Amino acid sequence: MSLQAPTAAQAIGEYLQSPDDLVKVAAFRKKLEKEKASIDARLKTGVKDQLDATRDGLRKLLGTRANVQVVKDEMATIDGQAQSPHLAIPTFDQIARVSMVHRNFEHVEQMVSSLTEMHDKLDLLEGMLDTDREDLDGPARNLLSMHFYLNELENFRNQSMHQAKKASAESRVTLVKWFDRLNKFIEDFENYFAALSRNILPIVRAGHPEVIVKLVKIAEIEGREDEKAIAIRLVKKAAKMDAASKFKSLQANARVIKHYRSKMTKNIADSIKASFEDAYKLDEEDPGAFIDNLNEWMYKDLIRIETDIVPCFPKNWDIHSLYIREYHKALNESLKTIVASNPDPHVLLTLHAWLKEHSKNMKELGIQPEWLEPPLLDGKEQSLIEDYLQGIVSKLDAWVDTLMASEQQQFVARADPPELDADGLYGTQAAVILFQMVNQQVDLAIETGQGAILARVVGESARIMRGTQAQWTRVVEAEYKKQTADKPPEDVAGGLGEYCIALANDQIKCADYAESLSARLEPLVSEKYKTVIAERLNDAIDGYLDVAKKCTQTLIDIVFHDLRPATRQLFQPAWYDGNMGQIVETMRDYMGDYQQFLNTSILELLVEDLLDAFLVAYLTALANAAKLRMPAAADRIRADVRQAFAFFATLKPAKDLEEAFEVVELVLALLEASKSLVFLSFWEFAKVHGPNVAFVEGLMKARDDLDRASVSEVMESVKRKVKEEGLTDPPEPTIMKKIAIQGTFARFLRTAAT
Repeated sequence: MSLQAPTAAQAIGEYLQSPDDLVKVAAFRKKLEKEKASIDARLKTGVKDQLDATRDGLRKLLGTRANVQVVKDEMATIDGQAQSPHLAIPTFDQIARVSMVHRNFEHVEQMVSSLTEMHDKLDLLEGMLDTDREDLDGPARNLLSMHFYLNELENFRNQSMHQAKKASAESRVTLVKWFDRLNKFIEDFENYFAALSRNILPIVRAGHPEVIVKLVKIAEIEGREDEKAIAIRLVKKAAKMDAASKFKSLQANARVIKHYRSKMTKNIADSIKASFEDAYKLDEEDPGAFIDNLNEWMYKDLIRIETDIVPCFPKNWDIHSLYIREYHKALNESLKTIVASNPDPHVLLTLHAWLKEHSKNMKELGIQPEWLEPPLLDGKEQSLIEDYLQGIVSKLDAWVDTLMASEQQQFVARADPPELDADGLYGTQAAVILFQMVNQQVDLAIETGQGAILARVVGESARIMRGTQAQWTRVVEAEYKKQTADKPPEDVAGGLGEYCIALANDQIKCADYAESLSARLEPLVSEKYKTVIAERLNDAIDGYLDVAKKCTQTLIDIVFHDLRPATRQLFQPAWYDGNMGQIVETMRDYMGDYQQFLNTSILELLVEDLLDAFLVAYLTALANAAKLRMPAAADRIRADVRQAFAFFATLKPAKDLEEAFEVVELVLALLEASKSLVFLSFWEFAKVHGPNVAFVEGLMKARDDLDRASVSEVMESVKRKVKEEGLTDPPEPTIMKKIAIQGTFARFLRTAAT
């Protein structure tokens, strides 16, 4: 920022700081006048000196102009004499021919001598090359010497071939043969140079960075020679051949453009690509190991390149950028190869995590972002997650399909009894295997540290779980239909009950595993994903419990399918002789197996459902009875209840049973009540189970101690009671909702059948 000069007012203000300073005005004025006079004198002197210098320069310029004109005139005279030397010198043509012959003799003598010495030099150079080629990581002591002598020989060859253009074809062929060995050595040297260029990192690791300097030196020398040759060709294109032929340097146009620098950089790029290809081949069967091993060698290479290789190159080579770009390019190609090979899902997760870490590492190394273009995998690393999830889905689907096919085949064939687990319960390994697979994928998702990925994996796993649950439900239903179909026993595989027990136990295990998984994941994710994961796993848990429930219901259905002959006799004439013992013993026999091999957590539910099924079957048979011989029917019902109660008391507490059997006691009170007191028993029944008018009317009609008129009278009082009290069904349905009442015609058919 420039400083502004003070104004006159400011300058005066510095001297006149107070009223007393006004006395000094006269002295100050004299001082300023003296300073002005001094400045004026110096200015006059400076102007005079400048004018003198300008006059002197003009005089010299005029003199130079005259001298230039004199030189120009003399050069024109010389040029005129050079254009027609024979006019000034009568014997000029003879002198020129003699001079040309002399030069040709010298050239021939020199060429013969050079051709003779060439093979001796080649013997020496070939020995040097053989020595250096034995160790491509070595010091290459002869590299510069070989290049120096080779350059001389190559220049000699170029000049010789140029001079031989006007010779006969036979002479040119002979000359070419003379240079065959030289050409072969040139090729060998260039191959050796290329090998060293591809071996820069190993050379530096071996402690010979000076070799790199030699390579760069040779490349630059050859580059300058290439530039000269190109320039000569451009001149020859632009100039007349006769004018160009006067310059000896323009005659050396036989040089082949070598492009050493571009070849060297290409060899560097090829070596980098080869290093990645070799590393990939070592771990081709395990891409995850290749990704992990990159950390072992790639970053070490990049550090060594910056510290040991970059200083060996001139700045205009921009070698650091070249190495980084080529490493980035080769890395990108390798990663694309991995992705295209459809690797295991865990490899995609490993790659996704590695890419994030790689980006951080490159920043720490100070790598410029523009050197890393285009981005790895075209910047679509997030698509790895989608590929991973698709891979997970495919893998899990394939594994589960295989697992389910095997398990279902065993379930359908039932050739051998189910396996026993450590607790002596029926089961299979399917539950353990399934959740091992799920937990493996969940653990991989946890390693990513991304809640979204974990939630997606859990969601897909839950979907697969629900799929297996649907399959098991269909299989159980299909096998039960086979079991109950009218087929010869030998056509139906036995052991359905045992396999249903095993399946139910497996479903409880799976529900426990899913619950443990939910508890393990809950503290690892945010509230957003915690809710999603909990919902998916809870849904899967509910599905497992539903399948377990389906299995226990099938076990009960098997029991009552075997009891069909006995239950059909209920409240029929044969029933009065007593058949509850047969029913109870059948249930006891089945429950013995169920208690021994079924998980206790679902055994309790099975007992509840069995009791419920028994009461429904018993009350349904009672509701559809055509005739009941009273009071014998009431006595037989009490006997049946005592037997059933005693059996179920072995399975659950008697206090709980009393509540379940209360409905039978209420129904029994309806049967035993006199015509005039039925409404009282009905009131007690209806308060708990609702009116159930059709059921009550069926009971009344079945009683043989009531005629039709009495039944009508009783039902009128019942219906009046319902209307007066506004009786409705209870809020929570009771067992009476499950009672199926047949029509009159169906009852008639049933009676006729018995």
